[in-house]
Amino acid sequence: MRPLYVTSGEPAGIGPDICLSLAERVDTRPIVVLADIDLLKQRAEQLNLSVKLLEYRGQAQTAAKGQLYVEHVPLKAEVIAGELNPQNSAYVLEQLRRSADYAFSGKSVGVATAPVQKSVINDAGIHFSGHTEYYQEFANVERVVMMLATKSLRVALVTTHLALRDVPDAITKERLQQVIDILLHDLTSKFKITQPKILVCGLNPHAGEDGYLGCEEIEIINPVLEHYRQQGIQMSLSLPADTLFTPENLQHADAVLAMYHDQGLPVLKSQGFGEAINITLGLPFIRTSVDHGTALSLAGAGLAKSSSLHVAVDLALDLARQ
Repeated sequence: MRPLYVTSGEPAGIGPDICLSLAERVDTRPIVVLADIDLLKQRAEQLNLSVKLLEYRGQAQTAAKGQLYVEHVPLKAEVIAGELNPQNSAYVLEQLRRSADYAFSGKSVGVATAPVQKSVINDAGIHFSGHTEYYQEFANVERVVMMLATKSLRVALVTTHLALRDVPDAITKERLQQVIDILLHDLTSKFKITQPKILVCGLNPHAGEDGYLGCEEIEIINPVLEHYRQQGIQMSLSLPADTLFTPENLQHADAVLAMYHDQGLPVLKSQGFGEAINITLGLPFIRTSVDHGTALSLAGAGLAKSSSLHVAVDLALDLARQ
């Protein structure tokens, strides 16, 4: 049976801590953590956890409660919880490489990812924008879409990790159409929503207020949205983001499309931080992730919450069954 792989992420952060919590689960499909097995043993001792680590060598049944399969990825340097070390950047990227290779080649059903620290990877002299961009490049697809979700709200992004001053130039008709095509495709094919209803944020305050606060809605965004509406797609024209997220508006929406990272995600995370997940749409394999960072100050302290990782694993397994 093909496993689901889970990357443990930044070794000095809470990734190892929350991955150890997967031993509490009993699943019908094997779950394999990519990590240095000695690091997990050390962190389990630090957290006073009794977890039996089983080294995965290509064959596995589902693990019993209290057991965790681990595919060993050797560290490059010693790890001290909470202290970043650029020498271990290659270790983090090796986790991503393996997880992408296994998912892309069909050796796994997909991947769920624990958080990484972008800054320390770049400090090591390796350009790294994030998980989403890494998997996009590995799969050699022109465009992917970052979507975060809670039980009651899905928010997809037209742009992701860009400086705010660069966002307007990045919102082109071509990009917007690519993002919408991927969003519609994956909502119907992966999430089995036959006729998705999508609400779209404008870029500017008040959605430009008829051009007085910006013309992107008039010149770029609404013409693209109107194209889909004429095809019978249930999609709004651009709406003011400050009122779009009211319960009345969201009541029948399957997803919200936001123009940039901090337009939609603060609302979603305020509703369900710790219970939200990140899904990369447009990839030829399943990839989900936690909704939080490495939380270095919590590493090894027994204070890290693992709920987001469990929700990410649950969704990846659900999508794999469809």
